[in-house]
Amino acid sequence: MNDFAKALSVTSSGLKAQATRLRHLAENISNADTPGYRRKLVSFETSFNAGSGVSSVETSRVRLDRTSLERVYDPAHPMADETGYFDGSNVDLMIELGDAREAQRSYEANLKLFEQTRKMSSGLMDLLRK
Repeated sequence: MNDFAKALSVTSSGLKAQATRLRHLAENISNADTPGYRRKLVSFETSFNAGSGVSSVETSRVRLDRTSLERVYDPAHPMADETGYFDGSNVDLMIELGDAREAQRSYEANLKLFEQTRKMSSGLMDLLRK
């Protein structure tokens, strides 16, 4: 595997990992008002392919945030108990939006690196043809 292919492999694993993270962040944001919803957490792991000598990033299993659910007072809600409270979600929109912005920036950085590697490879091929 040449250096260009290794670089493309690394950046594509980063793109894939950040896309997965963005998907789960979008699910968290869309379910922020769903009673009983627990925030999904994604973490990254490094994997090493001994055959190619390339390390890449992968997402681990999705975990649920175990912080306590917000208690919401609304006696008219169908899920409210006899005291008028029900369990809301543990999603904090400010945290989710900040995480989404960070994931978006990381995705864009990986995409730029992918494009730059592709351009360098193409330029090298043009030079070798001459």
